[in-house]
Amino acid sequence: MESRIILDSQQLNLSIERICYQLIENHNDFSDTVLVGLQPRGVFVAQRIHKRLEDLLGTKVLLGSLDITFNRDDHRRHDLPLIPSKTKMDFLIEGKNVIMIDDVLFTGRTIRAGMDAMMAFGRPSTVELVVLVDRRFTRQLPIEPNYVGARIDTIVSERVEVALLESGGNDTVKLYSPEAE
Repeated sequence: MESRIILDSQQLNLSIERICYQLIENHNDFSDTVLVGLQPRGVFVAQRIHKRLEDLLGTKVLLGSLDITFNRDDHRRHDLPLIPSKTKMDFLIEGKNVIMIDDVLFTGRTIRAGMDAMMAFGRPSTVELVVLVDRRFTRQLPIEPNYVGARIDTIVSERVEVALLESGGNDTVKLYSPEAE
């Protein structure tokens, strides 16, 4: 597969910085707002946004991580047993503004599963979505992000890889396309 860089390290960091300022503009001091990262890779993006928000605001911002393994609509289609990641939600979301964070938005099914899993922790006032990459034109469910690092037009056979330092990568987002025949 051929690859090309969608976001390099500098662009990725600028995207996260822009998203943080947009979140502050809409959520002020985050007293009624919490961040929830979706396992596995959305958690790394959420941790980075969380750290930058706390640096900018000078206050504590609540951050949780949510596993969606058994909320996915395809979890019974696997031949091997699934091993879930860890959910860490030390707070309830009842009446809170929830900012759900993931690395890539593709079909929308992961976000739907995340919303189902999130409801076990209370009924939020609002839910907004942050994604580092929005793969347009491939949505299977009517889910749209509120905050986006980069929007790219992709086809189903293409693949987006987010490689962050926290996950052993080098802070790049690449698009892999099938080679032309």
